[in-house]
Amino acid sequence: MELLREMLSYPFIVRALIGGLFISLCASLLGVSLVLKRYSMIGDGLSHVSFGALSVAIAFGWAPLLVSIPVVVLAAVLLLRITGNGKIKSDAAIAMISAGSLAVGIIVTSLTTGMTTDVSSYMFGSILAMSKEDVALSAVLSAVVLGMFVLCYNKVFAVTFDESFAKATGVNVSAYNMIIAVLTAVTIVLGMRMMGAMLISSLVIFPALTSMRVFKSFSGVVISAGCVSVVCFFVGLVLSYVYSIPAGASVVVVNMAAFLLFFAVQAIHQR
Repeated sequence: MELLREMLSYPFIVRALIGGLFISLCASLLGVSLVLKRYSMIGDGLSHVSFGALSVAIAFGWAPLLVSIPVVVLAAVLLLRITGNGKIKSDAAIAMISAGSLAVGIIVTSLTTGMTTDVSSYMFGSILAMSKEDVALSAVLSAVVLGMFVLCYNKVFAVTFDESFAKATGVNVSAYNMIIAVLTAVTIVLGMRMMGAMLISSLVIFPALTSMRVFKSFSGVVISAGCVSVVCFFVGLVLSYVYSIPAGASVVVVNMAAFLLFFAVQAIHQR
């Protein structure tokens, strides 16, 4: 308790904790659908797009979030369009857009500001990066994501597992896929402040994969993923403070430990 009181006495840690918990919850819930639809690498691809957009924004002195959010949303829509026509597979489309955007960001950075503190924090994450505006956006986003899962649970379930059946029952599959992609894009942009472009996709992938080791129902995986993600972020942030290590890397390592723990539980249960 003394350690927690000491941590919470710093405003930047309070902002990081609140914003990070919201972002972790959003990423984990969206991640369940993305992993099951085999779009798990979209987080990695969109984070690279976001880094490219943020590099351009910083180079020209523009507001990073105001530039990157619409750019990443457009990239998510473009990925859906490319993969929807069947001419390019989803993994190839993600890799193409990801590599291109990252290359643009690196070139712009090298020709203008260089690897400044701002650019470095977006690349590798920084516990100091969360602002009050980021926390507010994270709170709004988490409310939207939770509302979507509660109000549209059956439709999200249908779109996730069988798009053909969902279309046959009158569900607007394209619209729901678009909603998931847009929410994922905004989550990625906000999460980059804390986790960095290199690690943000872990918040999308790990909680879902971890929960699938033990739970088999969609609802069980969704609830477990949300709980695992929130707990892992909190533990990772505490370890980051105690041992003075990067918060993003600490959170990922804790998520890896949780995956191994659930994997061991699964192995014991199967025996």
